[in-house]
This record gives sequence, structure tokens and C-alpha cells, in this order.
Amino acid sequence: MDFNFSEDQNAIRELAFQIFTDRATDEFLLDFSRSGKTYDESLWQTLADQGLLGIAVPESCGGSGLGLVELCLILEEQGRRVAPTPVYASLVLGGLPIAEFGTEEQQSRYLGELAKGACKLSAAIAEVGMNAAVATQVRASRQGEQWVLTGERSAVPDGAVADYILVPAQCEEGETTMFIVDTALPGVTVKGVDIGLSGERAANLALASVELSAEAALGAPGQGEEILEWLLQHANVGHCALQVGVTEEAMRRTAEYVSERKQFGIPLGTFQALAMRMADSYIDVEGIRSTYWLAMWRLSEGVDARAEVRIAKWWACDAAHRVVSTAQHLHGGMGADVEYPIHRFFLMAKLISFSLGNATQQLEQLGQLLAEDDGLGYRALEV
Repeated sequence: MDFNFSEDQNAIRELAFQIFTDRATDEFLLDFSRSGKTYDESLWQTLADQGLLGIAVPESCGGSGLGLVELCLILEEQGRRVAPTPVYASLVLGGLPIAEFGTEEQQSRYLGELAKGACKLSAAIAEVGMNAAVATQVRASRQGEQWVLTGERSAVPDGAVADYILVPAQCEEGETTMFIVDTALPGVTVKGVDIGLSGERAANLALASVELSAEAALGAPGQGEEILEWLLQHANVGHCALQVGVTEEAMRRTAEYVSERKQFGIPLGTFQALAMRMADSYIDVEGIRSTYWLAMWRLSEGVDARAEVRIAKWWACDAAHRVVSTAQHLHGGMGADVEYPIHRFFLMAKLISFSLGNATQQLEQLGQLLAEDDGLGYRALEV
């Protein structure tokens, strides 16, 4: 059995690496962080021109018709450069569920534009990782052939630049329906919330009696919980892909730094305590990678991956904290400088770790799964 990536997949990875490396240099990112911009328009359009925004878009909509594996390879390279572009929000949170559950008309309308870089997407699902006391909600009611949405959703990833946002809403019957909301509609208010990381801007979404046609519903009415669960699994794996790039590059830069930086006339990396911390970082990065690859493969093959996704996200939260903390500490005073490159990796890793449920929440969810299904326990032990 061949466990290697295919030639096409390696070519996609290399193309993404080249684009992100050429554009998102340390010098560019420093200037960009001082510009006040939300994302890099030039980088976004380059990704579109090279076909990477349409990597998981059906061929009928102008995309490549590939899948989750290829998309995750792109996300790894984005994480490696901490590039300021809404690839995760648009392709994972918005593009994947529309490709899976959308009608041909919805796919053509939204995904065709996404592949060309003409629109950006996101999903208002951050509440799943919030305390119930602060989580907001949207309600939907029917008025003839239309739907009317009222309520709020918080911390929508890249919501400040999204043209369309997927919004789960509770219907009068108690069921949940997923809607595709045009942010330009009357009654829709999107307020940007700076989360302290250049290129990553969340937004609070408010809906005041927003009228939507029946075609705005994604999937069948009442299918929202199924779509949300499907989306959460893919969203968490997307986070793991980003985290692999973030942590591996942070580790690489730190290893390079301690190999060159000298104290008492010898490189810091020769000190046993520092060498062991770097070895621990390597183990953590490989733990994130191996668990995420398993979850990604199972999802891409349509196999039950509920336990594997939770395990992978736990590694992406827990181990990443150790890796980026070590990176900052071993850089000494330089690591505390908020404009020094290593600080961006720390911020990105923490952002991923607290999105859609932190490490403790992932373990709690995993425990619930194991309690409900004994068969999952054997798979979890194998992982």
C-alpha cells in the first residue's frame, strides 16, 4: 500500500508553497500589519488565478473537482507563512458545505464566483466553542414562500470581508436549518472585531428581520444539525492543517535561531536542556501531523471520523501551545517583541486552539462519543 501523496497532490503543495513564500515574506507581513488592512487582495487574486481557490470546487462550476486532502495541503502552506488571506473561511467553512449539500443552482452561483476570487464566504458557527451563557442564536420563521431571520451570531471568521455567510437558525418547529445569507441584504449588519492578528478579522453578525427566499436554505429545511456536524468535522480538520504549518515553521525557525545564537561562545542549541525542548517540539509537531492525517483521510473517504477528528483537534490545541511557547521562550527577548516574526506564529496557533472548542472541550466531546459508542473506544486507543 502506497501512503505517499500523489504527483498531483505534491504539485498542488509545491504551487501553494511557492505562492505563499513569494508573497508573505517577513518584510511584507510587517508592513501589512501596520497598514490596517484586513487581508491581502493581491495574494487572494493570485490564488484564484492559479486555480487554488477552486481546488475543491466541482468542475461544473469552474473548479478542479478535487477534495479535502488537496485543500488541506494548501492550508498547511498558508499556516507556514501565516498568510493574511481568508482561504480557510471561504473554502472550508463556506465552499465545502455548499459543494456537499447545495443545489446545482447554489453551487453555480456561489462556488463559481469563489473559484474566480470574486466572492468570499464564511460560516457563523463559532458558538459551538462558547459557553452557553454568552452564545448567541438566530431564529427563522416562515412567511409564505419566504424565510425571516432574526438574531445574532458572534466571531464569524473573516466575516468582515465575507460576501455570504452560512448561518444556522432555529425554526419554529424546533429544528435547525442552514441558510446562505447575503451580507448586503437589508437588515444585515456586520461589525468587524479585531482579534489582534493581522489578516484575521472576525465579525459579529446581526440579523434584523432579514427576508430570504426559499433558495437561500442550504439543504432541506430541518437538515441544519446534520450539515452543522458535517461542517464542524471538516472545519476542525482544516484547523489542524493550518496548525501543522504554523507549528512546523515555528519549530524550524527556532532550531535555526538556537543553532546560530551563541552564549559563552557556543551555540544555544548545544545546551542539553534546550536541545531536549526542541526534541519535544518535534514530537509534538509529528503528533499533530499524524493524528490530523488520519482524520483527514477518514473524512475524505467518507468513513466515520468523529473520534479521530476530536483527537486530532486536541493535539492541534494542546501540543501547539507547547511548540509555540517553546519557540517564544528560546528566542529570549526577541520572542517578546510583537513585531518580531515568531510572535505571529504564537498568535495564530492560539487563535486556532481556541476556535470551535479548546483542548478541554475536545476531550469532553471525545468522552461523550466514547460513552455513546463502545466501538469508537477501540479506534481511539489505536490512535
